[in-house]
This record gives sequence, structure tokens and C-alpha cells, in this order.
Amino acid sequence: MKFHSTVLDNGLTVIAETNPHVHSVGLGFFVKTGARDESPEVAGVSHFLEHMAFKGFDNLTADDVNQRFDDVGASYNASTSEEVTQYYAAILPEYLPQTFELLAGIIQPSLKVEDFNTEKQVILEEIGMYDDLPGFTVYEQAMAAHFRGHPLGQSILGSPESITALTADQMRDYHADRYRAGNIILAVAGNTSWEQIQGLVERYCAKWPGGGGDRNVYPASPEPTQHFQPLTSIQQEHVMIMIPAPEADSPDRYAADILAMIIGDDTNSRMFWDIIDPGHADSADFGYAEYDGSGAYLSYLAGEPEETPANLERLKTILTQVSDEGITDEELEQAKNKVSSRVVLASERPMGRLASLGGNWIYREEYRAVKTDLDTIQSITKDDLHALVEKWPLELTTVYGLGPLEGV
Repeated sequence: MKFHSTVLDNGLTVIAETNPHVHSVGLGFFVKTGARDESPEVAGVSHFLEHMAFKGFDNLTADDVNQRFDDVGASYNASTSEEVTQYYAAILPEYLPQTFELLAGIIQPSLKVEDFNTEKQVILEEIGMYDDLPGFTVYEQAMAAHFRGHPLGQSILGSPESITALTADQMRDYHADRYRAGNIILAVAGNTSWEQIQGLVERYCAKWPGGGGDRNVYPASPEPTQHFQPLTSIQQEHVMIMIPAPEADSPDRYAADILAMIIGDDTNSRMFWDIIDPGHADSADFGYAEYDGSGAYLSYLAGEPEETPANLERLKTILTQVSDEGITDEELEQAKNKVSSRVVLASERPMGRLASLGGNWIYREEYRAVKTDLDTIQSITKDDLHALVEKWPLELTTVYGLGPLEGV
């Protein structure tokens, strides 16, 4: 594998990890924009715009775009988060030129009013669908509570009110500001050549508007809060717990990932043995999320309402024991092996490497080979985890519940 990078005159960053020994190629445009970059007047526009990108460009309709992706057998999609909107595809190497043209085209979509009005109804229906999913709703509410007053607390989907009020002109203005070349990273991984990539980029991306949207990055300062929202139409209690953790460019992020694995992986973790295996809850996990300027541990509990107070106490006990007594050698070795396996298995597919390439560059402007990640993971010690917990105490900061309970 060989790594390559360049920056076009208009500011577009292009990175690639070429590998002639695999049988596919993945490519993706990572746009540094998401819910945190929206004003209240356009809440949800990033996600809405992701939908609109597939509605056509130049003289191609939505049907044309999807048909051409299908004609080459592409596995393609897009996603929007709090911080990144990405458009990606995996194909056989011989279809890279056609697929590149399509992906580059949808980054500069037509944004026709008639398509906008039709897709608005789809977005409103999607918001309604997610409102019926307690696990998603409690996540959004917990994020809003934990990051209150900070852009990371803004909803990815927006609200029915903000989407209804949104206009096509507002979307065009947002696109013109956030989809400038300097705010986009193109990542490519797999069986292609750097020369081919450079040629395609020059042909389809060199004339994109230059510059890039600004992002005000500053750390969040969550205040302890606990809230239980009654919802008697569901039987289980869904609870999201959030705790401050290292930010995306922190050297502590690998230790945080390993610690989260020890506490709440879905197999053989402390939460599994103390909460899931005895049957105290149907779901219980603990993970780590990294963001620009901030980070968070997120823990999710779902089960019988009457078990919720005891399950919260069980989680507190686990966190206190980890903080006061540390972890065992066996737990550390097992967690490092799990994380290493995850890295290696993802790396065996170009799409897996694509996610790593884009994520590392958009947050840290850093290339990390698989071996580099594995060496870092294996170097983590119990002292590192102890220092992590000292710096980022495992104290429940935000507790948000949704279900029959009015409180605990």
C-alpha cells in the first residue's frame, strides 16, 4: 500500500491509499459540515441537502443518477452526522471513472425547487419515523441536554417546524457556503493508481468554488443534569447516559476506546456480566464518541422500568470500581485484541480503509497506516487508563430517560 496526498489550487484535499492487491476501490467525498454548522433558521439542512444531492445534476435526473450507479454495480450511499456529510461508493476498479463522475456530480447538485418540495415531505416523514424509535429519540434528547448551548447539541434531522419553514434558496445559500472545495476531502482506497486519481480530480473537481466554511470549535462544558420524560405508549424504559471524554485530536482517544470496550462492549465486558447476563436489562452498552473540540462516553440502558434505578446504580458501581481499583491485565489484553481485530478486519476492505482515511484526515490531517494503529493500541498500558480516568472522571453527567418512569 502507498499513501498519496495533494491539495488543489481551489483548496480541495485529495488523499489516497493505493493497493494493487485488492479487487475493488472505494472513494468518498467528506464534507466538513453537519448539524453543528447550522443556524436555527436552517436546522436540519445538512441532512436534507444530503438527500437532495441524489436528485440530479447538470442534465441528469434522480433516476439517471441511480441507474448509472446501478449499471456499474456500485455499492453507494451517503450519511450526515453532527460534523460530517459524506458521499461514498465502492466499485470494481474498471468502473472508477464513471463512478467518480457521478459522485463528483452529486456534490454540485441541481437543487431544483420541484425536487426540493417533493423531498421535503420525505424528510418530514423520516422525522416522524424516528420519533417512533425510542432509542433514537433518547439519544437526540440526551445530546441536546449534554451539549446544551453548544453546537453539538443540535439535531441532525432538524424539527418539523424548521424543515417546513426551510426554503430552496436557504439550502442553496448553505450549499454555496459549506460545499466549497476547501471544506471537502476526497479519499480513495484500493486498486487504482495515483495518476488515475489525479486525472479524474483535475477533470471533475478543479473548477469547484474555492475557499471553505468556517467552524467555531471550542470545548463543551456540560452541567450535570437528569431528566426522565414520561412516555406511557412504550413498555420499556430507555436511558442514555453521557460523560465528558477526550476530543477528536486528543492522544487519549485510543485509551478511551479501549476503556469503553472494557466497561461496556456487547460481549464479555463489565456491563455485560453485571447487567445483561443476569437479565437485569435487554440492552446495556458503553461507547466512546469523538468530536471536534469535545468528546463523550455514551451509555445506553433499555429494560423493565422497575429495574432502571438498580441498573443505574450497577453502572455507577462499575465506573467507581474502574476508577478506584483499575482494570485487570486480562481485561486490558482482551480489549486491545478486540480493538486490533476491528481495525484489521475493516482494513481488509477498501471501504473500511476509506472510513479510516477520511476520519483521520478530516479531524487531524493525519495519515495512519494499519500497523501504526495496531502499534498504538498495543502500547496502551494500565497506567495510561489510570491517567485517562484521572483526567476524565467517570461520573454520570447527563442522564436522560424515556418511557413509563417520571423519575428515579
